[in-house]
Amino acid sequence: MKQLWLYFLRNWQLYVLLLGPVAYFLVFKYGPMYGILIAFQDFNLFRGVMGSPWVGFDVFREVFDMSAFYKALRNTFMLNLTDLLFSFPAPILLALLLNELSRARFKKWAQTILYLPHFLSWVIIGGIMLQVFATNTGIVNLLLGHLGIDPIPFLTNKYNWLITYLVVGVWQSAGWGTIIYLAAITGINSELYEAAAVDGAGRFRKMWSITLPGIRPTVVVLLILKIGEIVQISFDRPYVIGNVTVLDFSEVISTFVYKTGVQTADFSLATAVGLFQAVVGIILLLGANRIAKKITGNGVF
Repeated sequence: MKQLWLYFLRNWQLYVLLLGPVAYFLVFKYGPMYGILIAFQDFNLFRGVMGSPWVGFDVFREVFDMSAFYKALRNTFMLNLTDLLFSFPAPILLALLLNELSRARFKKWAQTILYLPHFLSWVIIGGIMLQVFATNTGIVNLLLGHLGIDPIPFLTNKYNWLITYLVVGVWQSAGWGTIIYLAAITGINSELYEAAAVDGAGRFRKMWSITLPGIRPTVVVLLILKIGEIVQISFDRPYVIGNVTVLDFSEVISTFVYKTGVQTADFSLATAVGLFQAVVGIILLLGANRIAKKITGNGVF
């Protein structure tokens, strides 16, 4: 006990610095968690959490009886899995290519250009998409018309919309995602590249045998976190890009909660769906972590 007290006295400044982050998480993360109780109540806004009657799992039964919920769940998994398939490898490939650039000035310029889309809101990106991909007035279809090719309904055909959704997602996120991988690459021992060069290895062989294995722990950790978010999906991207003609693909959990829970003031339903997402996300996260540990020996925890 005396040693613990002496340790605290020597490092009290660090604990003072921790007070801010700890207070933030307690107030804004853990404090609101009592709202989970709404999922088990027939919540009345005027009675509040403590005054609303308990209904047990009736709200969950109502959710699981809704065909629209399963449609939204299917689309959430579909969009996230396809996004994982295309968007996750993109920053890795981009980081490998940027790392091979020999001119530092051009490399910095390229990185800046690639990072910029990350700072655009999805509302702005949605407006850009209309200007570029609209069937009658979009730049792409106008160019196709001049070439004698019929317009392509990028935003009104659900399959074309899915491809557009994925391409725009890669464009928006790939550049920003390279930051972590480039940082991981800088941590690789440069002597490995020198030894490989002595053995006659080219750039591709160095990339395959040194760079990729060197960033594997980072890739595994980010993949595990990404898998844990498969049942989670942001609201702004599918809501802004989607429209009534592609609801078969664009209606996801977040938009479902907004339309059937928030717009109709059914807060119990919205909370139940949110709790379902959190539980499934934790299960996927733990499962992915366990599989990664068995296969690669790397994991988050």
